[in-house]
Amino acid sequence: MICRRAAGFTLLELLITISIAAILLTIAIPSFRYVTNSNRIAGEVNGLLGDLQFARAEAVKEGRTVTVCISSDGLTCTGSTAWQGGWIVFSDPTDVGVVDPGETILRMQKPFSSTDSFNASNGVSIITFNREGYAVGIANGTLISLHDITNTTAWTRCLSVNLSGEMATEIYDGVTCT
Repeated sequence: MICRRAAGFTLLELLITISIAAILLTIAIPSFRYVTNSNRIAGEVNGLLGDLQFARAEAVKEGRTVTVCISSDGLTCTGSTAWQGGWIVFSDPTDVGVVDPGETILRMQKPFSSTDSFNASNGVSIITFNREGYAVGIANGTLISLHDITNTTAWTRCLSVNLSGEMATEIYDGVTCT
């Protein structure tokens, strides 16, 4: 009679494999959360940065005022200070910071689907660029900070806009943006 060995895994082999998998998942899951949160926040702050740069370039190119304002409906400026509610970029030749009949909406950003908060340091809800590319109507510039719901320092990003129209993203070090 020929003795055949049963095919498959022994209980010991299965337990070792499950233990190794559990250790690897314990290490990987926090890193994965950091990467996904970091990428989402970078994408959100870069979305506003790109639209502000577009508005400035359009103002210089067209030789007229272009405004970026908070807008939840994509048609009018809301006056809110919560940039996570969405915004619009529009040609504003009357330079009043309000979408008047006949003014062209150039871009629109829908509200964030996440629970991140995106607020200006001095309550700025409208940023207007004149035909020279200068930001007008913001006292000494502004700093717009983006936080996730946990307000974790590692995931906080800032967007600074100064009066000359220069913009930069910055990392929050726990005290200030640098």
